[in-house]
Amino acid sequence: MQMPLHFELVTPEKLYRSADVHMVVVPGSEGEFGVLEGHAPFMSTVKDGDLSIYPTAGAAPERIRIEGGFAEVNERGLTVLAERVIEA
Repeated sequence: MQMPLHFELVTPEKLYRSADVHMVVVPGSEGEFGVLEGHAPFMSTVKDGDLSIYPTAGAAPERIRIEGGFAEVNERGLTVLAERVIEA
């Protein structure tokens, strides 16, 4: 069984989300990319778009609209530092 990915979504104002999830698809400035647990260290700028958060394998994604920022994958998981989160 695959281990969960630790995911954090942070804005300048607050920690918006912190959860263990199956996968996150990020709107990178060079194209979308998916991150699972064990992903190689990676850093990317983020364009305006939807983060797709898959809580478990095969589950429908939760979508959160973000504007700009950076994404970093390291041994602790994925952190998205968004300039802004657009509330639905």
